Amino acid sequence: MGAEAVVFDIGNVLVKWRPLDFYAAEIGTGARDRLFSEVDLDGMNAAVDLGRPLADAVADLAARHPGWAREIGWWESRWIEMFAPVIDGSVALLRLLRSRGVPVYALTNFGNETLAWAGRVHPFLHDFDRRFVSAELRMMKPDPAIYAHVEAETGIAPDGLLFADDRAENVTAAAERGWRAHLFDGPGGWAARLVAEGVLTEEEAKACL
Repeated sequence: MGAEAVVFDIGNVLVKWRPLDFYAAEIGTGARDRLFSEVDLDGMNAAVDLGRPLADAVADLAARHPGWAREIGWWESRWIEMFAPVIDGSVALLRLLRSRGVPVYALTNFGNETLAWAGRVHPFLHDFDRRFVSAELRMMKPDPAIYAHVEAETGIAPDGLLFADDRAENVTAAAERGWRAHLFDGPGGWAARLVAEGVLTEEEAKACL
């Protein structure tokens, strides 16, 4: 049996997630590198992805690193500038799958406030049959439990789920459960995988790129 549903990660699959580029543009690469070496912004973001309120996480980290308070505050006030640009080919594939009646889900490590903000700016982030969001579930990829949750909630066996993610560890975790897992490196490769799995025709996929 082929793939029954398609599962998209969001960051770096549908929209680029580029905090390093954002900070380099604002303060230069040297200061950016010092910031990320001295301040655990990635750890803070992981806590937000697990459900901690963004404002609390930012305020706490800024209080512990007052010399970087302005820059830490940007993670809240200017977050949407880090989440850009849209990956147009991937969005076109998402819309085509929906128009074909293929069940389409999102499985994403994302904070509640930031996903709401992203959805207001990019309405296509609501164009899923269902979204499985780490902050809501209080578990995140690559924890096997979040993949098991998707299986249970959709009623689809692992082999019926075709999943694209840009992080190798997340793809590996899905594959270990028997999912059809694709390491995303651009919409062209993802389109080719959708064709190879029989979800789209070659002509349909080409029209999205």
